[in-house]
Amino acid sequence: MMTSRQGGTATPVKSHEFEQYSPEQPDAIENLSLQTLADVTKAILRHAFWLAEQKRYLSLREYRKLLLDQGWQGEEKKYLKIAATFGKFEPQDFAQVEPRTIYQLAERSNKYQPVLDRLLDLSVINQETVRSLIKKQRTPRSKKAEKLSIWRRLKNGGRYCQIPPIHEESEQTGTTLQAMMDAEGLTAQQIVAEAIALRKAYKEGKLVNNQ
Repeated sequence: MMTSRQGGTATPVKSHEFEQYSPEQPDAIENLSLQTLADVTKAILRHAFWLAEQKRYLSLREYRKLLLDQGWQGEEKKYLKIAATFGKFEPQDFAQVEPRTIYQLAERSNKYQPVLDRLLDLSVINQETVRSLIKKQRTPRSKKAEKLSIWRRLKNGGRYCQIPPIHEESEQTGTTLQAMMDAEGLTAQQIVAEAIALRKAYKEGKLVNNQ
């Protein structure tokens, strides 16, 4: 079972120490050793928890002054979101998870809530485990339905319409069309064209019902 973060004041993270681990420096992060990477992740979480506690206990004026003094104005929201997302964990729990994954989970905490719930049941959390859970959570994008088209191209650049095959258990449409062709000596194309013209007129209110 995971150890939930207990109450109390977290150790504050100095501004200059935290800024050197900014997630906006991916190249720098990728070159860090695994041990340093663990320190970065823990520092991010400690900072987020500490900032959330300051907002909870300080007055609005004091809190704004803190942000101004630390140079965190405009940056605080993402860390407050991290604190809300990982409030049931300890910073040490994610020592084996890279920083950008922490930001990813926090930014889409609603989407990844099942992942976070599953992590609570694990005794060890690492990057591979988290990535695996995230991958399983992603739902495949549904393919956009292709627009049906009856048009076909000719080699000379022209085009013609081709009605797809009509499949019916009763075969009513095909039987009726064949009967009309036999009785009237018309082609299927002529009958279909007439039927479409009549339907169009009906939809436009041009047909008068004499009954």
